[in-house]
Amino acid sequence: MSKRLRTILQYSFFLGLGIFLVWWSIKDLTAGDRSQIHAALKTARYWLLIPVFFILLLSHYIRALRWRLLIAPLGFHPSKTNSFFAVMIGYLANQAVPRLGEVLKCTVLARYEKIPADKLIGTIILERIIDALTLLLVFAITLIIQPQLYADLMHTFFAPAQNNEEKKISGWVVLLIIFGILFFLLFIWMLVKKKSISDIQKIIRKIIQSVLQGVGTIRHLKKRKLFIFYTVIIWTIYLLGGYLGFLALKETNIYGIREAFTVLSAGSIGMVVTPGGIGAYAYLIQKTMQLYGLNEGIALAFGWILWLAQTAVILVGGLISFVAIPYYNKKRILGSN
Repeated sequence: MSKRLRTILQYSFFLGLGIFLVWWSIKDLTAGDRSQIHAALKTARYWLLIPVFFILLLSHYIRALRWRLLIAPLGFHPSKTNSFFAVMIGYLANQAVPRLGEVLKCTVLARYEKIPADKLIGTIILERIIDALTLLLVFAITLIIQPQLYADLMHTFFAPAQNNEEKKISGWVVLLIIFGILFFLLFIWMLVKKKSISDIQKIIRKIIQSVLQGVGTIRHLKKRKLFIFYTVIIWTIYLLGGYLGFLALKETNIYGIREAFTVLSAGSIGMVVTPGGIGAYAYLIQKTMQLYGLNEGIALAFGWILWLAQTAVILVGGLISFVAIPYYNKKRILGSN
């Protein structure tokens, strides 16, 4: 199978998954749910989308500043504006084809800053490792401040009510089922790719080495405290975006930072599962908010509002960056002459 065909099939699968989740999240909505969604959207504080838009845009700008810190040890110092434009163009490309944005933002910055693109790829991998570790920390904080959340998640996703009396599946049984499916998929992959146990061990060692290398690289950064500060600010802004989202609807005003941590955790998974988080983000937010007693329809509306706000930032910011970057650099070259 060619690499292009494999990419097309992979993208089609995850896009199809997103569309399926959109259908799945709305198929059981009753007329009452739809009426509540309509009422909630009618009275929503849409003006809050303005501060959410700008703080999310700020998070992308800070991400560009953080990326520059990783590039500096290579001996290059790209402009803040070009770095920001490249980040936004990358996010825009990821809306269409997952992972294309990572390559594109490297090639864009390489073109305008005269940096070898292959050297930038390493910084992107390092960024992803750091973000993955930070997300694990967010998961840990979420569970620490809400110890009962794990059991609630298991019950919500895997134990439907029967005759008004919930018969819940044990969390351990759910985990065994999940691990069983993962092992089965791994077994099929090993057969198709003709991989052995030793090959799997090598892959695991490589992943562990990459994580340790990523952590070690931060220790040797000249401005590691600034790097950590930027990382904290980026994820704090994500958290704040969810909190402001609660204020948009009358029905979600009662929720606070604890619930915002849960929304951040679930939403981060949703953005990874499908291209641009379509379907998956709103579905996971819907199920998450139902843990806190929010009506199914309102929970879904809340999920879509958050997703649309984030997508609007990427679409608007990405398109403006795509158009503006050549003009900015043309003016920059003329100004240096």
